[in-house]
Amino acid sequence: MTIRTTRVISASLALAAAAVVTSVTAQTAGAATASHASHASHAARPSRPSHAAPSHANAHRIPFTAAVVTAQGNGSYKITWKAPGVRRVAVHANGRIVATGGSTGSVTVKGLPATADRQWFDLVPDKGDKLHLADRLVKLDGMDNFRDVGGYRTADGQWVKMGVAYRSGALNNLTAADVAKLKRLGISVDYDLRMTSERTAGPDRLPAGVRYVVANVTGDAASAPLPTTAAGTEQLMIDGEKSMVTSTTSKDAYSRVLGGLVADPDGALIHCSAGKDRTGWASAALLTALGVPRDTVYADYLASNTYRAASNAAALAAMPPAQAAVYKPLLDVRSEYLDAGFEQVRDTYGSFASYEKKALGLDAKDINRLKSELLTN
Repeated sequence: MTIRTTRVISASLALAAAAVVTSVTAQTAGAATASHASHASHAARPSRPSHAAPSHANAHRIPFTAAVVTAQGNGSYKITWKAPGVRRVAVHANGRIVATGGSTGSVTVKGLPATADRQWFDLVPDKGDKLHLADRLVKLDGMDNFRDVGGYRTADGQWVKMGVAYRSGALNNLTAADVAKLKRLGISVDYDLRMTSERTAGPDRLPAGVRYVVANVTGDAASAPLPTTAAGTEQLMIDGEKSMVTSTTSKDAYSRVLGGLVADPDGALIHCSAGKDRTGWASAALLTALGVPRDTVYADYLASNTYRAASNAAALAAMPPAQAAVYKPLLDVRSEYLDAGFEQVRDTYGSFASYEKKALGLDAKDINRLKSELLTN
């Protein structure tokens, strides 16, 4: 396989450069799906600063402080949870109890009938409200990083609803079966964060009737050489993350996406080419606005390394070692990249709430509406 030299104009288009390598990845490795990491449980340990939601009288009606569903390769499901103060939790699936446990539980459920799309579970405590959860990853034949935005706990004890909004990479390689699955999932609006050349080269495949919204994060500009060292590429990705906070095109794009979610989040899909950088910041901004602790936001962001592990490895294996070393930072998501975005928010706007208002055009009423739509309780 021949890897063409990628050229970028500025820090912001480093993200598009990563997407070009990703498209090569798709050609070499297909849509190999990596094993699914359990990261929802990180919600209970916010060591980084969090953007907490305001207190609500019923914020703690759901007693779970951590819970995650993980699909296993053999068709079984591992369900873990923590619910302090609860004596018994019953796990329901397909209308029946499939497992039980105490305030802390870890069970493996086997023998469930194959479902067309996702296997859902209700975690029902002996007091308080239930949780409705599925594995976050939605398996598709034509791409490997399509996942639910929900299933995370906020700092004040609410939970982001699952089955409402999704994030992914490019949709141009979806199969007919994948498109049918998107229809059954209820996808109603597609926010495409890619630049014009990406959209032209790989148009989205979507179910009929889905509203298509272009939200070009990087803009369309002329090109300049990529760095020739891994350190240079890492810095380019860090600078690209910063530009997603401050550039005019990025602010316009994310304002369009977040504003659209305020109006109606149900059935929303946000994507770029790899589903990791431009989409990663969209998800980080959304989860932060909802009051999800910063550690959990990082776990969601870094999960792309797991979901894309097989295809990334295939792409790098097809390059000469020296070239692979330079390209690897483009394929990765790293904590220092997301650090740069949040640091830029602090340096430019002073706080995330100020960023929401000044860059995204979202006031307190908008954020409260977003929470009322996407948080359960």
